[in-house]
Formats: sequence, structure tokens, C-alpha cells
Amino acid sequence: MAQTPAVGAKATDFTLQTPTGSSVSLAEERAKGTTVLVVLRGFPGYQCPYCVKQVHDFVKHSADFAARKANVVLVYPGPPADLDQHAKQFLAKQVKLPSNIKLVIDPDYKMTNLYGLRWDAPEETAYPSTFILDGSGTILFEKISHSHGDRTSAADILAQLTTK
Repeated sequence: MAQTPAVGAKATDFTLQTPTGSSVSLAEERAKGTTVLVVLRGFPGYQCPYCVKQVHDFVKHSADFAARKANVVLVYPGPPADLDQHAKQFLAKQVKLPSNIKLVIDPDYKMTNLYGLRWDAPEETAYPSTFILDGSGTILFEKISHSHGDRTSAADILAQLTTK
């Protein structure tokens, strides 16, 4: 398994698809400024209620992220079968995503494995994680959760963005 990138390291770039098939490249997102990379549990066989709550919190604060010139990339991992449909169902629980927040699917755990975040246990997909990257891809902040509920909130990340 790959090593999880640490604060001060360069984040490895990747390209994943949105549930509707558009490509999203981490390099292109970083070129816009600060990027908040949030790895969700995605679809471990059900819609994770902690993920729903966390994404709703980030969407609710999208204007605050925009004011700090930060965009948010949400990674939704899971088994490849119907992951795009599961992600669309997940998004149906949200208001329309603002332009500075994108959700991508990780059906083959490409990004999850690349970052050493695969939670390889029954009904698990990835360790819920958050990274803040500067425009050059340097990791300024990271939090890896080894439980379902220990997540960053929008307020946690906005406070980090204020101090950076």
C-alpha cells in the first residue's frame, strides 16, 4: 500500500470522473488556488450518514471557501458496480453543488490506494480524510480518521485557511 502523503509533501496528482462523466484533474483544481481534498467513505454498501452531514456542511459554507479562494474536491470511493448511480443518489440529498465544490467517484480505489487511504475491511472503502493543498500541491494540513465520525468540519478547515 502507498504511503499517505504528509504535511510538507507534494500531493500526487490524479484525474477522476464526476458521476456524470466529466473529468476532474487535481492539477487543474490546484491551478485555481488552494484546494481542499476530502476523501469520503463513499458507498460501502449504503449511503454513509456521516458523509452526507459532512458534505452538507461544506456545501453550506461554499461562499466562505470561495472568499478564501479555495475549492473543494470530494472523493467518493466504492466498488465499481453502479458507483456513478450511487453517487448521483448521494448528491440527490444535497442542494446543487456550488461551482467551487466538485464530487468525483473513485470506482477502482485509484486515488484511495494512491494516497494509502484504503480501509480494506467489510463494508469499508476509505479512511475519511481531509487535506489542504496550496497551488503547487504542497500539503499544508491533513487529517486521517480511523473511525466513521471523526471528520473535519467546514469550520475546522476555514480556520486552517485563515491561518495559512
